[in-house]
Amino acid sequence: MSVWAWPPGRASAQPAEPPEAPASLAAPPTTPPAPAYATLVERDAPPPLAQRKGQVCEEFWMRLPNVTWALCEAAQLRPGEGRSARGRPIYVRDVQPSAEQRLRVLVIGGIHGDEMSSASVPLHWIQFAQAEPEQGILWRFIPALNPDGLFDRPSRRVNANGVDLNRNFPTPNWEHDATHYWTVRTRKDPRRYPGPEPLSEPESRYLFEEMQRFRPHLIVSIHAPYGVLDFDGPQEPPRKLGRLSLNQLGVFPGSLGHYAGVHKGMPVVTVELVSAELTPRNVEIRRMWDDLHQWMGITLAQADATEDVPPRLRR
Repeated sequence: MSVWAWPPGRASAQPAEPPEAPASLAAPPTTPPAPAYATLVERDAPPPLAQRKGQVCEEFWMRLPNVTWALCEAAQLRPGEGRSARGRPIYVRDVQPSAEQRLRVLVIGGIHGDEMSSASVPLHWIQFAQAEPEQGILWRFIPALNPDGLFDRPSRRVNANGVDLNRNFPTPNWEHDATHYWTVRTRKDPRRYPGPEPLSEPESRYLFEEMQRFRPHLIVSIHAPYGVLDFDGPQEPPRKLGRLSLNQLGVFPGSLGHYAGVHKGMPVVTVELVSAELTPRNVEIRRMWDDLHQWMGITLAQADATEDVPPRLRR
């Protein structure tokens, strides 16, 4: 069987686009937030400017919340095969298992450039994955799929061509549905422009090709700032990751969840952090990681890393 198979029995409803997040979620709150989300931006002493100039961690360390120079350097990011619209490298990191490989998991952050926390959390998770090679999981991390949007000043949701990458994947009837949804439901909101055609953008094409090359059993897509856990796919969804509880929002034309989870049968866990500018506390980031592992151990336990298809388990 091919990995690109339609999962039966799943409706592709089109929900209303979530409204813009209230300022209290998108920016540092003026009153003390819940303890799990009270993280300050951590900064350590980087190498002298002459030594760090041009290094991959220079921009990550300067822009991302709760990312120390040591954390970024330990992640050992390398340029992947993709480039952004402006020619920036899209950095990746593979963490190999020491035990027999059972699963391939793809973790993606920074699809929307103004969701800075979504690019920070993968760097913490790389650290956890490095410390747990015996789990038998091959991890592929893409912390910032949209580096142009992330490193713009100010950061922008869309890429350099003004396209929302999370509306640019080739879902069924994209040519009609994506344009109609953008025109009628969002009233041509420029932050949600789906592009002139599916996979028109180098970043979305890269991820599309990466999914075919890597054949993940699971995709974890990290966003902010709605503070929920979403899921698309044929498996039983996780009920929580840390303090985030399951709230399935439906699917949108051209979204990664619609394309990979509904159309292609790859389970997609979408983590919506509470704030775009602040990460959870480190203990909460760890709790989310542990909950993800627990769910994977139960739901994906029958997966075989030698198969060409994601596991298809009973609900």
